[in-house]
Amino acid sequence: MTPDQLVTEFCARWKDADADALAAYFTDDAVYHNIPMQPIVGRDAIKEFIAGFLGQTGGVEYRVHHQATTGSVVMNERTDVFTIGGTTIELPVMGVFEVAGDGRISGWRDYFDMAPLAAMG
Repeated sequence: MTPDQLVTEFCARWKDADADALAAYFTDDAVYHNIPMQPIVGRDAIKEFIAGFLGQTGGVEYRVHHQATTGSVVMNERTDVFTIGGTTIELPVMGVFEVAGDGRISGWRDYFDMAPLAAMG
């Protein structure tokens, strides 16, 4: 599977709300960084974060608008759509994924504005 195909599949799997399946896409030492927050290091910590997030939102729809790949780096512009406490959020996101030689994600950075989440109170 190419890095582009891997990231496309990974983004589509968020609808399933399966933290174990999503965590399996990462290397053991992967780093996930939502840029407004502190980075999360290691597959187990990433899985814990994903499980907590999915516990609040259920599945997440990633609407990918544009995706570009150069070598092992995949970048996508997307809208993440999820519901928290009965409120649907449509969050514009720019994501950067680094895919290791073993076909797993070793780095993932998402850039977004916290304002839509902060507005929830």
